[in-house]
Amino acid sequence: MLDNIRAHSIMVTRVAQALLQGLAGSPKENVIIPSDKLVLAGALLHDIAKTPCLKNRCDHAKRGRDICLELGYPAVAEVVREHVVLTEFCITRYDKGHFLAKELVYYADKRVIHDEIVSIEERLDYILEYYGNNDTKRYSLIRENFEKCRQFEMFLFSAIEISADSIQKAVLDSSSASGNDRIQRV
Repeated sequence: MLDNIRAHSIMVTRVAQALLQGLAGSPKENVIIPSDKLVLAGALLHDIAKTPCLKNRCDHAKRGRDICLELGYPAVAEVVREHVVLTEFCITRYDKGHFLAKELVYYADKRVIHDEIVSIEERLDYILEYYGNNDTKRYSLIRENFEKCRQFEMFLFSAIEISADSIQKAVLDSSSASGNDRIQRV
């Protein structure tokens, strides 16, 4: 794995960890929090196939899923497969505060460029520039995916006490509250 992809994966994991902490302290009743181990493993491994796929232009989410399945981790494989595009988008479940591991990793990935936390709009611009391939159909699909991410963001942050704009502060607070950053040492 290239160093910049590793740094990206670590930051995505830190964002996902902050989201988990936000959900754990949610004032909303009946919030369902996914397994922290699954979220963190999925976040760390979401780009496991990115380096080889940069060279041979394969679908890194699909190849990453295959790697996880080969290693005997089917639950992590599902998270890795869906970190780019979710196969199911369930507004009624989100409205109840019910979130899955793959959704938290999907969202966390949409908030990080390299190792920097950014807005969804900044990440969208980056994805369009580097992966749009000057293809109007591809641009449309990417924009549609990010529109779903914006909707997901609205439901997610209505369930926790931090805002989308303050996720960077939540990540920093999460790191300093632990005394040391376990994720950094992975």
